[in-house]
Amino acid sequence: MHSTEDSTYSFNGPLTKHQILERASEILAQQLIESDVYSVPEEAIAFLEFKLSHYEREVFGVMLLDNRHRLLEFKELFFGTIDSASIYPREVVKAVLADNAAAVIFAHNHPSGIAEPSRADISITQRLVDALALIDVRVLDHIIVGHHSVSFAERGLL
Repeated sequence: MHSTEDSTYSFNGPLTKHQILERASEILAQQLIESDVYSVPEEAIAFLEFKLSHYEREVFGVMLLDNRHRLLEFKELFFGTIDSASIYPREVVKAVLADNAAAVIFAHNHPSGIAEPSRADISITQRLVDALALIDVRVLDHIIVGHHSVSFAERGLL
């Protein structure tokens, strides 16, 4: 008989490899969420690559941070196609207000793996910065996840 604390067994018998990997993924995600402050791009990039790199279509999300840049929540807000996603500033503002965030880091993936910012990426980022400035929420970065992820802050695009 196996104890219920044995990590490879559940109440219904042995766990499948998929269930074990899913649980390991949940543990890793929790450790990333509980990490230190997200004040440098490398920390945010590691978290966001974990969250977004597996998607085969564009996904836009936002890291909602408190006034000390600790993660309150990560929300995937918009799902697109293989090469684009429609972003609505109103919905971003609603998400920020719902969690009472003081700062944010935007992120989206490029399923092609090429993380170069497009004109559309730069334009929507500026619209979001302007919208959030009206409610005194700082945009710390916009990270594009790809083979070599790109930070707008490091590139001077914010």
